Amino acid sequence: MMSNPRRLLCFGDRRLRNAFICMLAAVLMFSVSGAALPPSHANAQEIYVPRFWDPKRRPEKPNLGRMTQIRFMTEDDFPPFHFRGPNGLPIGFNIDLARAICEELALACTVQVRRFDTLLPALDQGAGDAVIASIAITPETRAKADFTDRYYRTPARFAAKKDSPLKDISPELIAGKSVAVVAGSAHEAYLRTFFAETAIKSLPDMAAVLSAVKSGEADLAFADGIALAVWLNGADSANCCAFRGGPFTESRYFGEGVGIAVRKGNDTLVRALNYALYRLWERGVFTDLYLRYFPVGFY
Repeated sequence: MMSNPRRLLCFGDRRLRNAFICMLAAVLMFSVSGAALPPSHANAQEIYVPRFWDPKRRPEKPNLGRMTQIRFMTEDDFPPFHFRGPNGLPIGFNIDLARAICEELALACTVQVRRFDTLLPALDQGAGDAVIASIAITPETRAKADFTDRYYRTPARFAAKKDSPLKDISPELIAGKSVAVVAGSAHEAYLRTFFAETAIKSLPDMAAVLSAVKSGEADLAFADGIALAVWLNGADSANCCAFRGGPFTESRYFGEGVGIAVRKGNDTLVRALNYALYRLWERGVFTDLYLRYFPVGFY
């Protein structure tokens, strides 16, 4: 299993990362230019927005006491969640979510950028109040920080050429088919456990996986859903391929999800953040942010 506490997207190939930034920039420019994005309820009919909150378990807003601000910490090299914009300032889904949380709680908000591997130590030392940097909730990270409820997780997905006769996915339906996957990844481990009758092609990186399915060297690709969605919608895919089957979210392989990390013992802030996340979902703000940053559905 991967030791990095971040729920990694397979953006090892910088071309994929740059392609996503270009696509996202176009979407954001479109929305800012006055040609507003379609209403969220219309988009939601096409893009599944995951729900992590139970409407029957509405949290109460805690007494914030003397709390006047939240000092968020993040990094700037993980689009679309957090990266540097054209003006050099941090932008992305996590950044906008942090600001929406502060607005919901009527608190001032600061966002400081740090190297990813220094975030949890800095939190422990009191350099900030919370880390919103796509840190996976794992036993290892729970030992270093407390976490809010999860607010996103990344499913695994299959993709195939559009003219492939494969329309659905099951171990029986794709038995004997070749599946490209990144060697040593959780996705490979999942295939070997649950799709053992497939011809697994273990490749060195995501670029090789995408090339294999595009060229027809592999019948299918199995990888991170967001990375696949970006590629499918971008120029590099040449409109060759599409998702097949549904999402795979088994936590043993693909993690519990991502939450906001808070210094251990700061229960008031954890409750406040959970309350704000629930309210943002309840009021549709979370859905609007999700559809803005993820115009290509990956579930």
